[in-house]
Amino acid sequence: MSWLELEGKTFLVTGVANKKSVAWQIAHQLEDEGARVIYSVRSEARRDSTAALLEGREVHICDVEYPAQIEALARDLSANGTRLDGLVHSIAFANYDEGFKPFHETERKDFLQAIDISCFSLVALSKALKELFEPEASVITISISTTAMAAENYGYMAPIKAALDSSVVFLAKSFSKTSRVRFNAVRAGLLKTSASAGIPGYLESYLYGEAATLRHQGVSTAEVASCGVYLLSPRSSAINAQGIVVDAGMGVGFFDDDLVRRATEPEGSGS
Repeated sequence: MSWLELEGKTFLVTGVANKKSVAWQIAHQLEDEGARVIYSVRSEARRDSTAALLEGREVHICDVEYPAQIEALARDLSANGTRLDGLVHSIAFANYDEGFKPFHETERKDFLQAIDISCFSLVALSKALKELFEPEASVITISISTTAMAAENYGYMAPIKAALDSSVVFLAKSFSKTSRVRFNAVRAGLLKTSASAGIPGYLESYLYGEAATLRHQGVSTAEVASCGVYLLSPRSSAINAQGIVVDAGMGVGFFDDDLVRRATEPEGSGS
Protein backbone atom coordinates (compact mmCIF):
# COMPACT_ATOMS: atom_id res chain seq x y z
CA MET A 1 0.00 0.00 0.00
CA SER A 2 1.24 3.49 -0.85
CA TRP A 3 1.91 6.19 1.73
CA LEU A 4 -1.38 7.92 0.87
CA GLU A 5 -3.37 4.77 1.71
CA LEU A 6 -5.82 5.26 -1.17
CA GLU A 7 -5.68 1.77 -2.62
CA GLY A 8 -9.12 0.16 -2.82
CA LYS A 9 -10.98 3.34 -1.85
CA THR A 10 -13.82 4.75 -3.96
CA PHE A 11 -14.25 8.36 -5.04
CA LEU A 12 -16.82 10.27 -7.05
CA VAL A 13 -15.24 12.90 -9.29
CA THR A 14 -17.35 15.60 -10.93
CA GLY A 15 -16.43 18.11 -13.58
CA VAL A 16 -14.10 16.28 -15.96
CA ALA A 17 -14.16 18.08 -19.31
CA ASN A 18 -10.83 17.13 -20.88
CA LYS A 19 -7.22 16.26 -20.04
CA LYS A 20 -6.56 19.82 -18.85
CA SER A 21 -9.30 19.65 -16.21
CA VAL A 22 -8.25 19.76 -12.56
CA ALA A 23 -10.87 17.06 -12.02
CA TRP A 24 -9.19 14.76 -14.54
CA GLN A 25 -5.75 15.32 -13.05
CA ILE A 26 -7.09 14.43 -9.59
CA ALA A 27 -8.91 11.36 -10.92
CA HIS A 28 -5.84 10.22 -12.82
CA GLN A 29 -3.65 10.47 -9.72
CA LEU A 30 -6.27 8.65 -7.65
CA GLU A 31 -6.33 5.80 -10.15
CA ASP A 32 -2.54 5.66 -10.14
CA GLU A 33 -2.77 5.18 -6.36
CA GLY A 34 -5.06 2.19 -6.83
CA ALA A 35 -8.34 3.93 -6.03
CA ARG A 36 -11.61 3.31 -7.86
CA VAL A 37 -12.98 6.48 -9.46
CA ILE A 38 -16.60 7.00 -10.48
CA TYR A 39 -17.27 9.94 -12.77
CA SER A 40 -20.18 12.35 -13.06
CA VAL A 41 -20.52 14.65 -16.07
CA ARG A 42 -23.21 17.20 -16.79
CA SER A 43 -24.70 15.98 -20.07
CA GLU A 44 -24.84 13.29 -22.73
CA ALA A 45 -22.78 15.59 -24.94
CA ARG A 46 -20.08 15.82 -22.29
CA ARG A 47 -20.12 12.05 -21.84
CA ASP A 48 -19.65 11.67 -25.59
CA SER A 49 -16.81 14.21 -25.70
CA THR A 50 -14.99 12.46 -22.85
CA ALA A 51 -15.72 8.93 -24.06
CA ALA A 52 -12.16 8.25 -25.17
CA LEU A 53 -10.70 9.76 -22.00
CA LEU A 54 -13.03 7.86 -19.67
CA GLU A 55 -13.24 4.63 -21.65
CA GLY A 56 -14.03 1.60 -19.50
CA ARG A 57 -14.96 3.69 -16.46
CA GLU A 58 -18.27 4.15 -14.66
CA VAL A 59 -19.76 7.45 -15.83
CA HIS A 60 -23.02 9.03 -14.65
CA ILE A 61 -24.83 12.08 -15.98
CA CYS A 62 -25.84 14.77 -13.51
CA ASP A 63 -26.56 18.39 -14.34
CA VAL A 64 -26.39 19.95 -10.86
CA GLU A 65 -28.70 22.77 -11.95
CA TYR A 66 -31.53 20.25 -11.62
CA PRO A 67 -32.18 18.84 -8.10
CA ALA A 68 -33.91 15.77 -9.56
CA GLN A 69 -30.72 14.76 -11.33
CA ILE A 70 -28.70 15.08 -8.13
CA GLU A 71 -31.19 12.83 -6.35
CA ALA A 72 -31.13 10.38 -9.26
CA LEU A 73 -27.33 10.20 -9.06
CA ALA A 74 -27.51 9.37 -5.36
CA ARG A 75 -30.18 6.70 -6.00
CA ASP A 76 -28.18 5.11 -8.81
CA LEU A 77 -25.02 4.93 -6.71
CA SER A 78 -26.97 3.53 -3.76
CA ALA A 79 -28.64 0.91 -5.96
CA ASN A 80 -25.16 -0.21 -7.05
CA GLY A 81 -24.14 -0.64 -3.43
CA THR A 82 -21.58 2.16 -3.73
CA ARG A 83 -19.89 3.55 -0.65
CA LEU A 84 -17.84 6.69 -1.10
CA ASP A 85 -14.53 7.52 0.54
CA GLY A 86 -14.62 10.94 -1.01
CA LEU A 87 -16.12 13.45 -3.40
CA VAL A 88 -14.35 15.84 -5.76
CA HIS A 89 -16.46 18.92 -6.54
CA SER A 90 -14.90 20.62 -9.55
CA ILE A 91 -17.88 22.43 -11.04
CA ALA A 92 -18.14 26.06 -12.05
CA PHE A 93 -20.15 28.05 -14.55
CA ALA A 94 -20.75 31.71 -15.37
CA ASN A 95 -22.69 33.13 -18.29
CA TYR A 96 -20.55 35.68 -20.11
CA ASP A 97 -22.44 35.55 -23.40
CA GLU A 98 -22.88 39.32 -23.31
CA GLY A 99 -19.22 39.90 -22.51
CA PHE A 100 -17.69 41.18 -19.30
CA LYS A 101 -19.43 44.05 -17.56
CA PRO A 102 -18.59 46.16 -14.51
CA PHE A 103 -19.49 44.15 -11.41
CA HIS A 104 -22.38 46.47 -10.51
CA GLU A 105 -24.00 45.66 -13.86
CA THR A 106 -24.14 41.93 -13.17
CA GLU A 107 -27.54 40.49 -14.07
CA ARG A 108 -29.44 38.88 -11.21
CA LYS A 109 -30.28 35.80 -13.29
CA ASP A 110 -26.64 35.26 -14.24
CA PHE A 111 -25.37 35.67 -10.69
CA LEU A 112 -27.99 33.33 -9.22
CA GLN A 113 -27.38 30.69 -11.89
CA ALA A 114 -23.64 30.84 -11.31
CA ILE A 115 -23.93 30.55 -7.53
CA ASP A 116 -26.39 27.67 -7.92
CA ILE A 117 -24.08 25.69 -10.19
CA SER A 118 -20.70 26.74 -8.79
CA CYS A 119 -21.46 26.89 -5.07
CA PHE A 120 -24.80 25.49 -3.96
CA SER A 121 -24.17 22.32 -5.95
CA LEU A 122 -21.57 21.37 -3.32
CA VAL A 123 -24.21 21.67 -0.60
CA ALA A 124 -26.80 19.78 -2.64
CA LEU A 125 -24.44 16.95 -3.60
CA SER A 126 -23.18 16.59 -0.03
CA LYS A 127 -26.73 16.33 1.28
CA ALA A 128 -27.80 13.82 -1.38
CA LEU A 129 -24.72 11.63 -0.92
CA LYS A 130 -24.56 11.87 2.88
CA GLU A 131 -25.72 8.31 3.54
CA LEU A 132 -23.23 6.93 0.99
CA PHE A 133 -20.16 8.49 2.59
CA GLU A 134 -17.90 6.30 4.65
CA PRO A 135 -17.59 7.58 8.24
CA GLU A 136 -14.30 9.38 7.56
CA ALA A 137 -14.80 10.36 3.95
CA SER A 138 -13.19 13.48 2.50
CA VAL A 139 -14.88 16.07 0.31
CA ILE A 140 -12.89 18.65 -1.63
CA THR A 141 -13.84 21.51 -3.92
CA ILE A 142 -11.72 23.61 -6.26
CA SER A 143 -11.63 27.30 -5.43
CA ILE A 144 -9.27 30.19 -6.25
CA SER A 145 -6.25 31.45 -4.38
CA THR A 146 -7.84 34.73 -3.31
CA THR A 147 -11.34 36.18 -3.49
CA ALA A 148 -10.26 39.53 -2.03
CA MET A 149 -8.50 40.77 -5.16
CA ALA A 150 -10.74 42.45 -7.73
CA ALA A 151 -9.53 40.90 -10.97
CA GLU A 152 -11.94 42.60 -13.35
CA ASN A 153 -11.74 40.00 -16.09
CA TYR A 154 -12.86 37.30 -13.64
CA GLY A 155 -16.25 38.98 -13.53
CA TYR A 156 -18.55 38.04 -10.70
CA MET A 157 -17.04 34.61 -10.04
CA ALA A 158 -14.75 35.73 -7.20
CA PRO A 159 -17.69 36.60 -4.89
CA ILE A 160 -19.20 33.23 -5.78
CA LYS A 161 -15.96 31.44 -4.95
CA ALA A 162 -15.96 33.34 -1.64
CA ALA A 163 -19.38 31.85 -0.94
CA LEU A 164 -17.99 28.43 -1.89
CA ASP A 165 -15.10 28.83 0.57
CA SER A 166 -17.54 29.76 3.33
CA SER A 167 -19.81 26.83 2.45
CA VAL A 168 -16.88 24.47 2.98
CA VAL A 169 -16.58 25.70 6.57
CA PHE A 170 -20.28 25.42 7.29
CA LEU A 171 -20.57 21.95 5.72
CA ALA A 172 -17.66 20.73 7.83
CA LYS A 173 -19.36 22.01 10.98
CA SER A 174 -22.77 20.67 9.98
CA PHE A 175 -21.52 17.17 9.13
CA SER A 176 -19.46 17.04 12.33
CA LYS A 177 -22.67 16.59 14.30
CA THR A 178 -23.10 13.05 12.98
CA SER A 179 -19.87 11.98 11.26
CA ARG A 180 -16.17 12.62 10.73
CA VAL A 181 -16.59 13.51 7.04
CA ARG A 182 -14.18 16.33 6.19
CA PHE A 183 -14.60 19.29 3.83
CA ASN A 184 -11.74 21.32 2.38
CA ALA A 185 -11.05 23.59 -0.57
CA VAL A 186 -8.03 23.58 -2.85
CA ARG A 187 -7.52 27.27 -3.58
CA ALA A 188 -5.62 27.27 -6.84
CA GLY A 189 -3.56 30.03 -8.38
CA LEU A 190 -3.85 30.89 -12.07
CA LEU A 191 -3.95 27.80 -14.28
CA LYS A 192 -3.78 27.00 -17.96
CA THR A 193 -7.12 25.25 -18.47
CA SER A 194 -9.70 25.19 -21.26
CA ALA A 195 -12.07 27.22 -19.10
CA SER A 196 -9.50 29.95 -18.44
CA ALA A 197 -8.66 30.18 -22.14
CA GLY A 198 -12.05 31.77 -22.76
CA ILE A 199 -11.52 34.65 -20.32
CA PRO A 200 -10.57 37.91 -22.08
CA GLY A 201 -7.17 39.13 -20.98
CA TYR A 202 -6.44 35.95 -19.05
CA LEU A 203 -3.09 35.32 -20.73
CA GLU A 204 -1.78 38.70 -19.63
CA SER A 205 -3.06 38.10 -16.10
CA TYR A 206 -1.48 34.64 -16.09
CA LEU A 207 1.90 36.00 -17.15
CA TYR A 208 1.76 38.73 -14.50
CA GLY A 209 0.74 36.21 -11.83
CA GLU A 210 3.52 33.88 -12.93
CA ALA A 211 6.05 36.70 -12.55
CA ALA A 212 4.72 37.31 -9.02
CA THR A 213 5.31 33.73 -7.88
CA LEU A 214 8.37 33.27 -5.74
CA ARG A 215 9.82 30.79 -8.21
CA HIS A 216 8.73 32.84 -11.28
CA GLN A 217 6.96 29.80 -12.65
CA GLY A 218 3.22 29.28 -12.75
CA VAL A 219 1.33 26.56 -10.93
CA SER A 220 0.59 23.42 -12.91
CA THR A 221 -2.73 21.63 -12.89
CA ALA A 222 -0.94 18.51 -11.68
CA GLU A 223 0.40 20.40 -8.64
CA VAL A 224 -3.10 21.56 -7.72
CA ALA A 225 -4.37 18.02 -8.21
CA SER A 226 -1.68 16.59 -5.93
CA CYS A 227 -2.87 18.83 -3.11
CA GLY A 228 -6.41 17.61 -3.73
CA VAL A 229 -5.35 13.97 -3.67
CA TYR A 230 -3.54 14.53 -0.38
CA LEU A 231 -6.67 16.11 1.13
CA LEU A 232 -8.69 13.11 -0.03
CA SER A 233 -6.31 10.72 1.67
CA PRO A 234 -6.30 9.52 5.29
CA ARG A 235 -2.91 11.23 5.66
CA SER A 236 -4.72 14.57 5.90
CA SER A 237 -7.17 13.34 8.55
CA ALA A 238 -6.67 16.36 10.84
CA ILE A 239 -7.27 18.93 8.08
CA ASN A 240 -10.90 20.05 8.03
CA ALA A 241 -12.81 23.23 7.12
CA GLN A 242 -9.73 24.70 5.45
CA GLY A 243 -8.78 26.36 2.19
CA ILE A 244 -5.29 25.31 1.10
CA VAL A 245 -3.70 27.90 -1.18
CA VAL A 246 -1.65 26.45 -4.04
CA ASP A 247 -0.16 29.46 -5.81
CA ALA A 248 3.64 29.06 -5.62
CA GLY A 249 3.78 32.10 -3.34
CA MET A 250 2.08 34.44 -5.81
CA GLY A 251 0.04 36.05 -3.06
CA VAL A 252 3.14 37.48 -1.39
CA GLY A 253 5.04 38.42 -4.53
CA PHE A 254 3.19 41.42 -5.94
CA PHE A 255 5.92 43.81 -4.74
CA ASP A 256 8.69 41.82 -6.37
CA ASP A 257 11.53 44.21 -7.32
CA ASP A 258 11.28 43.38 -11.00
CA LEU A 259 7.49 43.86 -11.10
CA VAL A 260 7.79 47.22 -9.34
CA ARG A 261 10.54 48.31 -11.72
CA ARG A 262 8.53 47.38 -14.81
CA ALA A 263 5.48 49.22 -13.48
CA THR A 264 7.29 52.40 -12.55
CA GLU A 265 10.08 52.96 -15.03
CA PRO A 266 9.30 55.42 -17.85
CA GLU A 267 8.11 53.96 -21.13
CA GLY A 268 10.91 53.33 -23.54
CA SER A 269 13.60 53.18 -20.86
CA GLY A 270 15.65 50.11 -20.08
CA SER A 271 17.19 47.64 -22.44
